[in-house]
Amino acid sequence: MSPPRPATAFGSTPRAPFLALTLSLAGLALVWDASDLDRVAMHWLAGGGGFALRHHWLLERVLHDGVHNLALLAYAALLFLAWRPLGPLRQLDGLQRLEVVSGVTLSLLLVGLLKGLSHTSCPWDLQEFGGAAVYVSHWAWDLVDGGPGHCFPGGHVSSAYAFLALALPWLEGDAQARRLGRAVLHGVLLAGLLLGLAQTLRGAHYPSHTWWSALLCWVSALANQQVFARLRSRP
Repeated sequence: MSPPRPATAFGSTPRAPFLALTLSLAGLALVWDASDLDRVAMHWLAGGGGFALRHHWLLERVLHDGVHNLALLAYAALLFLAWRPLGPLRQLDGLQRLEVVSGVTLSLLLVGLLKGLSHTSCPWDLQEFGGAAVYVSHWAWDLVDGGPGHCFPGGHVSSAYAFLALALPWLEGDAQARRLGRAVLHGVLLAGLLLGLAQTLRGAHYPSHTWWSALLCWVSALANQQVFARLRSRP
């Protein structure tokens, strides 16, 4: 397998499809937000007594606590492999490996920062599910809902979606490299979807929180790659 090609600028192949896909998904997410389907979905899963699956061992102990610890190990392994590459990472040069580490880190920091600033409380904190908060849109940044807040976007799913940055170097390579990139991309998306579903079933997050976390991580990964593309293009 030949090494991935250097990143290209926005508007050239294959970056333009990435941008078009991003804008389309963002538009669909905004339509979802406007439809109030978040609340509809949560009412399907719970009643006045709360969420029956909140403390289910598989959802809480395995898909939350266990995956959280696994994500920390994966991030530590990425830092080590960026320094001493093994396997497919040996196909990347030092700047590309730095790009991957930077992209993953940027995604985690972005989601964490927005969660810290958000006044939105989790579904299980709403009065209609036995909590103290009233429903307020996660876009109403100036309103306090009476709950603990800090629930938007989904932080747990970002432990998977942050690794979208890992796929980008191969997605711009030759045919064989792109196959590897797509495998990484699909694996990360599937992992994030599973974690998001687990958190929604527990009442920890609305479906839109997972969607927006994925978009934020994807956009930050693309922006990070653009920065490194400009660095690579300098003499």
